[in-house]
Amino acid sequence: MRIAMISPPWISVPPRGYGGIEWVVSLLTEELVSRGHDVTLFATGDSVTSAELRYVFDEGPTALMHQALPYSQHLGPAFAHIAGEARAGRRYDVVHDHTAWIALEFAPLLPTPLVHTLHGCALDSEREFFRACRDNATFVSISEYQTRTFTEISISAIVHNAVDLDAYPFRERKEDYVLSLGRITKDKGQHLAIQAALAADVPIVLAGKVDPGEDTEYFDKTVSPYVDGTRVRFEGEVTEERKHELFAGARALLFPIQWDEPFGNVMIEAMVCGTPVIATPRGAVPEVVRDGETGFFVNDLETLTAAIGRIDEISAKACRAHVEKNFSPQVMADKYERVFERVADGG
Repeated sequence: MRIAMISPPWISVPPRGYGGIEWVVSLLTEELVSRGHDVTLFATGDSVTSAELRYVFDEGPTALMHQALPYSQHLGPAFAHIAGEARAGRRYDVVHDHTAWIALEFAPLLPTPLVHTLHGCALDSEREFFRACRDNATFVSISEYQTRTFTEISISAIVHNAVDLDAYPFRERKEDYVLSLGRITKDKGQHLAIQAALAADVPIVLAGKVDPGEDTEYFDKTVSPYVDGTRVRFEGEVTEERKHELFAGARALLFPIQWDEPFGNVMIEAMVCGTPVIATPRGAVPEVVRDGETGFFVNDLETLTAAIGRIDEISAKACRAHVEKNFSPQVMADKYERVFERVADGG
């Protein structure tokens, strides 16, 4: 098949730091190319891919993230190229979009059907938009939970995100710390992770970026006062290499989220390293973690603290096997291929 893969314009594919969507795009693109598909990736110029790369921005305009002008500059030439290829008799079989509103709004103008993956949560402010665009694309969600929240559109398939199995080291013997990795924000519950680790008398490492505004205020008030470099260590936003080391060495990933996250890539990144996940069962968490098998579900600070003391009940090999079976690039690509084939055939 000939596939046009459209990534958001903000971050390279794959990302060099934070960038969950871009990792999904990269893993899927590389797997599709390895299967013999002709893939064109629309991303940033500093992306690294075995697909044909087309771009407007040499580097992602990260400072302008989500603004309409860069989106338009990125998507306009992509749509023009897709339309031009069709006029020249080199029509794409399917366009796979990972961006946001503009592509969905103008998808009916394309000579090629568009598959749109929903990467975010359903917002009340966007419900009328999705209702108006419900026939403009074939929609794919990344979790059953997310499917239930997008009530204005029909979801064609559920395709969970994947992790690069070969890139992450597997370790059965762990070091003496628990880990909280992700953007530092109240919704991620880092303050609960710190309090539970201190109560369980286990050192904790925190890693993640701190955005300006409310997240900085949250960090300054509820995280920074506990950071002492020993019992509570903060490493900021880390490199991919360091992230892998932290996942592999941790006794557990603490994920006490305070919102309904539509997936949560860090959970599969931890488990592929043989590291169990202790999480609040909100959003897609029950689809990703197996309670009592690859981690524990907790509901408050008391149960979170108690679960840290039960980490040794979870098998590192079981965590790895769970990811291999359910969240590999091969499994993800299998599901997307079925969607693409159905769409290309007019189904």
